[in-house]
Amino acid sequence: MNLSKTAVALYVLLVFASGVLVGGLGHRLYTVSPVSASGPRNSEEYRRKYMDEMRSRLKITAEQERQLTVILDETRVRYREAQDRMKPEMQQIRKEQTDKVNAILSPAQQQEYARMREERDRRRREQDSSERR
Repeated sequence: MNLSKTAVALYVLLVFASGVLVGGLGHRLYTVSPVSASGPRNSEEYRRKYMDEMRSRLKITAEQERQLTVILDETRVRYREAQDRMKPEMQQIRKEQTDKVNAILSPAQQQEYARMREERDRRRREQDSSERR
């Protein structure tokens, strides 16, 4: 197979161009910052950011800020009451799921599944306690 100089030059150019493309994409992937959930981490931080935005964007007065604080306090209480009412039903749904999953697992798998649930519950409790601080 005898390639002309033009064909060889075209192949060399194609290899070079693909190298530039792959290198550029690789550099982009390497230098892109990871996605970060920069939102509020807990309810107090959310509330502070919300109040800051109300002050800066809406220019609320001191009286409006006081009234807004009362509204947010009342809403927090109502929200927690609603969560407390739903909690037993959610626990029952979770228990039914656990029972159904255990029914399809072998005894050894059931033991490991119990450990998995304990670890998940511990992480959830730690997260909840850090959010309430």
